Amino acid sequence: MRLSITAFFILATPLLGQRTVTFEDRPGLMLENDKLELITLTQGGAFVSLLLKDDAEKLNPMWNPIRAARESGRLGRFGSSLGHFICVDGFGGVSREEQRAGMQGHGEAHRLPWETVSNGRQGNRVSASFQVTLPLVQEIFRRKIEIADGENVVLVEGELESLLAFDRAINWAEHATIGSPFLAPEKTVIDASVGRCQTRPHNNKPPHRLASDKEFTFPMAPALEGTGTLDTRFAPANPNSMDHSGCAMQDSRNDAWVTALRIDKRLLLGYLWPRADYPWLQQWMNFPSSGDLAWGLEFGTQPFDVPRRQTLEMGSSLFGVPAFRVLPAKSKITAKFLMFLARVPDGFTKVDDVRQEAGKIVITDRKANRRVELVSSHSF
Repeated sequence: MRLSITAFFILATPLLGQRTVTFEDRPGLMLENDKLELITLTQGGAFVSLLLKDDAEKLNPMWNPIRAARESGRLGRFGSSLGHFICVDGFGGVSREEQRAGMQGHGEAHRLPWETVSNGRQGNRVSASFQVTLPLVQEIFRRKIEIADGENVVLVEGELESLLAFDRAINWAEHATIGSPFLAPEKTVIDASVGRCQTRPHNNKPPHRLASDKEFTFPMAPALEGTGTLDTRFAPANPNSMDHSGCAMQDSRNDAWVTALRIDKRLLLGYLWPRADYPWLQQWMNFPSSGDLAWGLEFGTQPFDVPRRQTLEMGSSLFGVPAFRVLPAKSKITAKFLMFLARVPDGFTKVDDVRQEAGKIVITDRKANRRVELVSSHSF
């Protein structure tokens, strides 16, 4: 009887576009249209699943360490760092003083329950709005998600409000993380509209492929001293390393983008945003020998996920680009991005450009003379 009631509800409300679900035993909200299904966790707001409706394989690009551990027979404790999660206000570790005051890494927002302010359908659009109060930093974070019928594009708008009477520097990043099985060695490639890049300083632990604290031009990064350069567009055939790079988005354009393409599946995940909102891209290339690969495509306000004090000390010393944003007293700042998932044509192996053109997102592979045009009623 319960199955019959559920089936009737779905058939009776085909245009509703939202429903409560569980993902890895965690509560979430699914937004869907005729093209996409997107699951957002109500605890922490992470985007944990993004699927094409017509994908028989149901290949989810988002990182899911819970699934990976279960399939390998490992047990573990998993927090809120799944898929694409939000880091606000804070991106990276904390100082000793902040830790004593109760602060944890990557800010408060991804750890707290979010209030669903509204959700449902208006015309040809389905949307949901959330908010969460961040007690330690005395801020309110709000997020709206919207999908229009017939589109492979999701609009995500964020707002951060200060409850305090003084200006301060804030750290905000979208920790967009892809994982296996979508992420596979030499089959998944990353492209981005980045300019100057820097490898993150390290002390050779854990195993690294990239040299420490070296400038480079994407995608060819300096390997460990004396071993040439490496193409950082894809994970290596024999993974056993972990590295970070921080890249400033190209200052020759007002927007910025990053994509992940699974070539053999012809499946493309991408992000497009105003460069002023998120001027940096950190790549967290976590390639353990177990095969449970994760790749953070983390666009945000700073080049590396480091404590707030370090971003203040950094200022704009790296490539002349500030490493934080200012949140004025008793005020709000906003940021937005578009997220898309689509098929690409045969022969499409590299993204050279992503642009908005007359109600479309146009994605180009120049060498293959291929392009993808996605209808998008959202723009900036």
